[in-house]
Amino acid sequence: MTKVLVIRLSSIGDIVLTSPIIRCLKEQLNDVVIHTLTKPQYVSLYARNPMVDEAHAWGEDQSDVLSTLKAASFDYVIDLHRNIRTQKIKTALRQKHYTFPKLNVQKWLYVNFKYKRMPDVHIVDRYFEAVAALGVKNDLKGLDFFIDTADEVEALRITNGADYICLAIGAQFATKKLPISKWVEIVEGLDRPVVIIGGREDIKDGEALCRALPEKSIYNTCGELSIEGSASVVQQSRLLVTHDTGMMHIAAALQKPIVSIWGNTVPEFGMYPYRPTNPGSYTIHEVKNLSCRPCSKIGYSKCPKKHFKCMVQQDVNGILKAIKSFDAQDHKE
Repeated sequence: MTKVLVIRLSSIGDIVLTSPIIRCLKEQLNDVVIHTLTKPQYVSLYARNPMVDEAHAWGEDQSDVLSTLKAASFDYVIDLHRNIRTQKIKTALRQKHYTFPKLNVQKWLYVNFKYKRMPDVHIVDRYFEAVAALGVKNDLKGLDFFIDTADEVEALRITNGADYICLAIGAQFATKKLPISKWVEIVEGLDRPVVIIGGREDIKDGEALCRALPEKSIYNTCGELSIEGSASVVQQSRLLVTHDTGMMHIAAALQKPIVSIWGNTVPEFGMYPYRPTNPGSYTIHEVKNLSCRPCSKIGYSKCPKKHFKCMVQQDVNGILKAIKSFDAQDHKE
C-alpha cells in the first residue's frame, strides 16, 4: 500500500484545481491511500471527493494534526501550495516530498514591471510536475467537483420552472468585481431569468441589482446557499457568468459554459478555466493594453490607481454576445 498526502491549504478555486492530481494518483498508482490537508473551512471540498480517503484540517490544533500526520507515515507528500507554512509541515513530517514550479519571480516581474515571462501553461499542468516522479500523468479529463444529494437545490422552483442564466457576482477582492452598474447593463440585455449566487457579503449587491431592474426576473440567492448549494444552482443553469473566482473553476468541473470577466488579474497567471479538451466552452473578457494591469496576482480592496479601468471599461456588448452564443446552444445532458 502507498500512502500519499496532498497539501493545498486554500482556497476554493485552488482546491478544485487540485482535483485532477487526486484522481490521477488514485487511478494510476496501485493500492494507494490518499489523504489531504487544507484549512478547516475547505475540508468539505476534499471530504466529498470519493477518491480522498481522509481529509485533515490545518487549523488551531496544529500540533495534534502534525502528530496524526506523522503517525500515518506517508510514503510521499505532494505540496501543491508551496509556501513557508507548507515547508514547515514537510520538514516536520520528514517524508519524501514533491512540489511544483510556483513561478513567484515571474509573477512579481509581471505585476511590478509588466515584464512577461510567464509560460503559457495552466497551473493544473504545473501541478502535474509535482507527481511526475511517481509516474503519474495528466489524463486530460479536467476538473472534478462533487455535490452530495443533501446539498442539491431545486433550482427550477426558484425560477418557477424557467431555464435561467447564473450570475456569480462576488469575489474575494473588490478589484476582481464588476461594478453593479455593469451587471445592470448585462442583465438588461438578457431575455432569460437570472439567478444570482454569492456569499453573505454579496447580499446587498444582489439586492441592488434586483432593485435596479424590477421588471426583470432576477432571483437573488446570495447568502442563502452553501458552496455546494451554489454549485448545484450552477449545474442546473444554462451557463455561468462570473469573475475570476472559485465558482468559475467549479463551473469548469461541472462542464458548464462559462463567460469569465477579469479585472486586475490576468489569465496569463495560469488560472483561467481548465478545459483541456474543450477550450471553446468558455470565454475570457478583459480590458487589454492597460499599462497598470495586472496590478496584483490576487487583488485589492480598491483600485490602486483610483480609475478602475479594468472593470469600468469592460465591453458589455461583447459579454452579451458570448452569453447569447452559449445560450443558443443545447447544453442539456
